[in-house]
Amino acid sequence: MLAETCSATLQGVNALPVTVEANGGEKGEPRCVLVGLPDAAVKESLDRVLSSLANTGYSSPRTRVTINLAPGDLRKEGAAFDLPIALCLLAAMGQMPGDGLKDFLIAGELGLSGETRRVRGGLSMAMLAVKAGKKGVVLPKESAEEACLMDGVEVYAMDSLAQAVSFFSGETEQVAMKKSESPYQLKHDYSGGLDFSEVKGQAKVRRAVEVAVAGGHNLMMLGPPGSGKSMIAKRIPSILPQPHLEEFLEILNIYSAGGNALIKEGKPLSRPVRTPHHTISDVGLLGGGTIPGPGEISLAHNGVLFLDELPEFKRSALEVLRQPLEDGEVTISRSAGKITLPSRFMLVTAMNPCPCGYLGDTTRECRCSMPQVQRYRARVSGPLLDRIDIHVEAPAVRVEDLQVKEEGESSAEIRGRVEKCRMIQKQRFLNTSIVCNANMSNKMIASFCRLSDENMHMLRGAMNQLSLSARAYNRILKLSRTIADLDDSNAIEKLHLLEAIQYRSMDRSAII
Repeated sequence: MLAETCSATLQGVNALPVTVEANGGEKGEPRCVLVGLPDAAVKESLDRVLSSLANTGYSSPRTRVTINLAPGDLRKEGAAFDLPIALCLLAAMGQMPGDGLKDFLIAGELGLSGETRRVRGGLSMAMLAVKAGKKGVVLPKESAEEACLMDGVEVYAMDSLAQAVSFFSGETEQVAMKKSESPYQLKHDYSGGLDFSEVKGQAKVRRAVEVAVAGGHNLMMLGPPGSGKSMIAKRIPSILPQPHLEEFLEILNIYSAGGNALIKEGKPLSRPVRTPHHTISDVGLLGGGTIPGPGEISLAHNGVLFLDELPEFKRSALEVLRQPLEDGEVTISRSAGKITLPSRFMLVTAMNPCPCGYLGDTTRECRCSMPQVQRYRARVSGPLLDRIDIHVEAPAVRVEDLQVKEEGESSAEIRGRVEKCRMIQKQRFLNTSIVCNANMSNKMIASFCRLSDENMHMLRGAMNQLSLSARAYNRILKLSRTIADLDDSNAIEKLHLLEAIQYRSMDRSAII
């Protein structure tokens, strides 16, 4: 007897359809044969399935049974095929009806006692089920909590193999999981208790951070140790705008496909903020591995990637950022296959002005020679620096500023202006995939960043004086547009352009 259902395997962050077939009653030695290019984890599923059947009260096959995972040329990975294999096996042996299995996408790992366990990519599988027109998705509870956020398909949570058999046999009525039952809900307060009101002084840096977040621009802070660079960076999450549902689903999908459970990690369900250590490898930052998966830049999608002590990162690791910063995605080619991962993030970096950290400090003497300073700063290549929109100096904080009792402007006030600015951009880029000024195409720049003749002449002079590149030219225009949006101005005025130009004062020709 032949039984068939649908499951899925992950390739990067996308789910690909896999048909699970089981044919029982074949002549030959009583055993199960698994074919369809399975990896080691899939091959081991037969032992888990047979043990689950025995401990749940079902009999093992008494004839030869062939189990096929189609298409045969697609490599199958992970333990997600346990549950569909078990159900097809029971249907092929006539221990349960198999008529309704084709209408559902089924995935789940089985324990030896028959309980189900979480699998990666629950949300991706729900997206695939919508495209395939399936009636519903059957997943373990933890995976169903992600999948139920997807519209257009019913998601059923199963705690055990026995419960799944009862559901498909019609013995029990199972209610589809609702969105409200999922713990993955957007939170409005995800500052972690950190607030910009705690920052003393550094008005220029605070302004640069506000502009950067308002338009999604990349930011570099340069200053001596103890000037508050890391302190300010840690408070950036408190002023990030609330993500739209589509953005949040993209974030959750990447974390799910990467095997990271946000709830278990205790992380707020909002825009991600990733802070990798400077010893991270190229693969850890970009993604990849034997089985290509998301790296830090993809885990920071729709959020912030903060690189502290930027020159201490390996040169090769920093250079892999160049293409993702331009394209918003990264393509990884390995022997196991080629995948494209989303990686549209806001890059925030911090570095000292020299190896000792005190170049330009009025209170402490720098001990570095000019060749040492040049070698230190040359660790950050010109092409990478060219892709950072805002360069801002963070001078040492004066004692008088530290002793001021009045609190500075709160994160709530700054976030209010940021969200108002983002609403302006949302209306500007309506019906497009662009969500902020930093992602504007050249055609959009020509349309939304027009300058008067006087401002055009001023920008031309700045370009020649600072020896800026064509990429820097476009980034200045994008930055000017964001500053004008913060001022609620339709036109880019002279002051907006001047502020944007001065944020390029640390470009390669100026700092070395």
